[in-house]
Amino acid sequence: MDWPALWVSLRLAGLTCLLLLPLGLWLGRTLALARFRGRSLCAALVALPLVMPPTVLGFYLMQGFGTEAPFGALWSRLTGTTLNFSFSGILLASLVANLPFAVQPIQRAFETIPANLREAAWCSGLGPWQTLWRIELPLVWPGLVSALALTFAHTLGEFGVILMVGGAIDGETRTLAIAIYDRVQAFDEQGAALMSAMLLLVSFLTIAVVYGLSGRRRGLHGH
Repeated sequence: MDWPALWVSLRLAGLTCLLLLPLGLWLGRTLALARFRGRSLCAALVALPLVMPPTVLGFYLMQGFGTEAPFGALWSRLTGTTLNFSFSGILLASLVANLPFAVQPIQRAFETIPANLREAAWCSGLGPWQTLWRIELPLVWPGLVSALALTFAHTLGEFGVILMVGGAIDGETRTLAIAIYDRVQAFDEQGAALMSAMLLLVSFLTIAVVYGLSGRRRGLHGH
């Protein structure tokens, strides 16, 4: 087992979930409830990483993170570091690549809340923030958990985007998925099999959590 690669993967997945949760909550709720010009375009941009080949997405991010690009140059001036081939770079790339996995389950959860429930909360004297915290969030928590589970699992298994942006620097950007590829290239099938089994187990547990929450939500609505 490549323990440094596992630590990089877990750290990357944990930080991605932590940073995407508030953004996913805001975007998911906005796309579910708000009606504004450009809503369809915004939803399409959120979903774009789902259909883009990871290497293509990684290539554009690598170009944007370079010191000759405006964003990469600004980052370099502010921090004195570069984004490409750094943990900060693969973290930002992971946020972009995982955006639909964080937003879409939350959006679907908010869409299931009847509009008259919010109206009743407002008529009872609850403000928008009180309605969100006391009424909406308890109802959409299965969507929140699904978003976190999918984001965590997808980050652990992401290969193309991370490799393009971060390369394979030990202890910095070399994730478990990249380590598996390296073991296969070195004809170490036993090592690759062990690490692949771990990712397979995580993927299975993630799907079990998502389907379990979906089944519970259907059961609640059925009653």
